Amino acid sequence: MRDSDFYFRKIDWLTIGLYFMLVFLGWINIYAAVYDEQSPKSIFDLSINSGIQLVWIGTAVLLIVLILVADYRLFENLSLILYVFFVVLLILTPFIGKEINGQKAWFEIGAFRLQPAEFAKFATALALAKLMEANTFDLSKLRYQLRAVGIIGLPVVFIMLQPDFGSAMVYSAFFIVLFREGMPNRYYVFAITVLVLGILAILVENNLIAVGIIASCLLILFFVGKKNWQKLVTLLFVGGIMVGYVYSIDYVVAKLPLHHQNRIMVLFDPDVDPLGVGWNVTQSKIAIGSGGLTGKGYLEGTQTKFDFVPEQHTDFIFCTLGEEFGWMGSFVVISLFITLLVRLIFLAERQKTRFSRVYGYGVVSILFFHFFINISMTVGLFPVIGIPLPFFSYGGSSLWAFTILLFIFIKLDSHRIQILGRLS
Repeated sequence: MRDSDFYFRKIDWLTIGLYFMLVFLGWINIYAAVYDEQSPKSIFDLSINSGIQLVWIGTAVLLIVLILVADYRLFENLSLILYVFFVVLLILTPFIGKEINGQKAWFEIGAFRLQPAEFAKFATALALAKLMEANTFDLSKLRYQLRAVGIIGLPVVFIMLQPDFGSAMVYSAFFIVLFREGMPNRYYVFAITVLVLGILAILVENNLIAVGIIASCLLILFFVGKKNWQKLVTLLFVGGIMVGYVYSIDYVVAKLPLHHQNRIMVLFDPDVDPLGVGWNVTQSKIAIGSGGLTGKGYLEGTQTKFDFVPEQHTDFIFCTLGEEFGWMGSFVVISLFITLLVRLIFLAERQKTRFSRVYGYGVVSILFFHFFINISMTVGLFPVIGIPLPFFSYGGSSLWAFTILLFIFIKLDSHRIQILGRLS
């Protein structure tokens, strides 16, 4: 039996099956989002988004074949080269990129547009895995922490210059990888504290209430355990920083562009921007809620037909699903995503090398962030930051990037025994 036959059978077909199910469901929902009953067109018609998406799906299948037949060592050997290549593209994008909706985030090649920020995600995951593959790499030490954060942060700097805040936020998902690999918990406690205080500062009109909460927590910390002057000085210093942070939130938010302010404030009051961001979220929730238990039926969504929800085939694709297939359809799709994520965690944990495990968790983290935030946007639980639902939303760049991201890991997993043999 040839080695290629052996490793072909070692491919995780369950993960591949989940991938194609999500891609197919996304495709038919893209058609539903653009369907016009007054002048209906075939789902295969290349003049509408579903037809174009089918082309992207076909090319994605070609990418899958190329990845699966390639030498698995290629991805590790080229990891840093790919990272540098896409960082260079990110640097060039603000200067020679195509401007769409105030962002220079795309390269236009003929009739196609490619977004480097989407592809930089898998390149960053590969580079982070390469950096952390050595057994001597220790995230409990500051110098290693700075190297890992530098790999993650460099693309973010250039993505913010486009500016594309949504894509930049996705890179925070890599801190899930760092947590799995031993990053000290204190950083995560600090991040959660900053987030909670920021929300309190926005929610509570009188910042004195937030300051009172801070003071109460610090008093509790002082009286728990050993009491001494060093502890008191430390708590007072930390408390001063926290109070200063709370009072700075209003200033920082006021300096943001108005549409970014509205995206934040609409979470707490949809009437802040009723014809802008508030409109999108409100109409999305109406569409999902109107679907009921079983939905209105395929191609029967009224919110879709009358274009109440902007960008319904991209960022708000989930509301098309909720309206036409109802709670049951939404439950099925969410279950597919959760099954895929759990399966990928299982695959990551069974890897024989740190490189493959770190990359596997990079895949999980990116897909989870997109899945969780996108659906949270459509139901009004998170600001609208414009990121797609993996394998579901319309767009060639996102489909290609997610496909490459996932299938590199599937390839590495199929060769895990051979990788272990090579290292031993």
